[in-house]
Amino acid sequence: MGRRRDARLGLKQGNAVTALVEGIFQALVAGLLIGAIYGIMCVGLGLIFGVMRVINFAQGDFMMLGMYAAFYCFTAFGVGAVFGTTWGPFVSILAAGPILALVGYVVHRLLISRVSGTRTASLEGEGHHAQLVLTLGIALVLQNGGLMAFGSVLASIRTPLSSSAWELGPFLDMSVFVNKARGIDALMAVAIMAGLALLISRSRLGKQLRAAADNSVAATYMGIDVDRAHRIAFALGTGITAIAGGLLATNYPFHPFVGVDYVIVMYAGVVLGGMGSIVGAFWGGMTIGLVQQMSTLILPTQLQNAAIFVVFLLIVFFRPQGFFGRNVERT
Repeated sequence: MGRRRDARLGLKQGNAVTALVEGIFQALVAGLLIGAIYGIMCVGLGLIFGVMRVINFAQGDFMMLGMYAAFYCFTAFGVGAVFGTTWGPFVSILAAGPILALVGYVVHRLLISRVSGTRTASLEGEGHHAQLVLTLGIALVLQNGGLMAFGSVLASIRTPLSSSAWELGPFLDMSVFVNKARGIDALMAVAIMAGLALLISRSRLGKQLRAAADNSVAATYMGIDVDRAHRIAFALGTGITAIAGGLLATNYPFHPFVGVDYVIVMYAGVVLGGMGSIVGAFWGGMTIGLVQQMSTLILPTQLQNAAIFVVFLLIVFFRPQGFFGRNVERT
């Protein structure tokens, strides 16, 4: 009897260890997938700050507009009818990027350009006070305008892939499941990040953006239109964040005030990566996604944000310049 009891106890302990390890790997995979989306979300804000030095409080609300742009492209503008319910949402999400990039371009041309770029030379504190008030005002207008235009009912961009998963394994009696929609979202996020990195590092436009970020006065003497570079950077940052919002919407419902929840994540990721570093912003977002999902192993869901900011404060305490702080020094 004693041997049987010991055998059953050992089997239970072995199953508990297997379940724990499986849970850790599942949380790790989920963190990487959501972290990739957070990464390009942070990249959009990091691009704007890195080139323009503008703290944009409205970035989360531009993301909200991207969610609704993807939603209406899919439901009202026929993308779902043409591409089907499986792939139509992803086509709509990609279409939301150029739409919000155009919106960002117009907003910068009409409003942001008044308190940024070459105009800030004559403003007190380089216009930062005016920038804060202006972007906060834009955020409030977008939130309340979105409430009037879209209503308060939760919306989502559902696809059959959102409720199915790939199974990795079994390995050593363990399996890890990857949600298909999140997996495709993460692949799209990585592809967008790679494309942006090539654009910034290899293209003529990328060189102009880097020159405007490094030294706007010297860039002007070299014949670069700094205000145009800032406008393009703002449009790109807005469009990329809009795509990130659309990718989130395949798994999470949204409403006109959803941007408030994620703008904090964006700023945390940008600071973790190093202010002004686009690659750093992506890894900052990845870190936040990993911490958020791994914390569910020991903390209730309500304390996920608390875990994020505990890790955020620890990293900032030991490395205040962020992961890629050296890259920011020159800018």
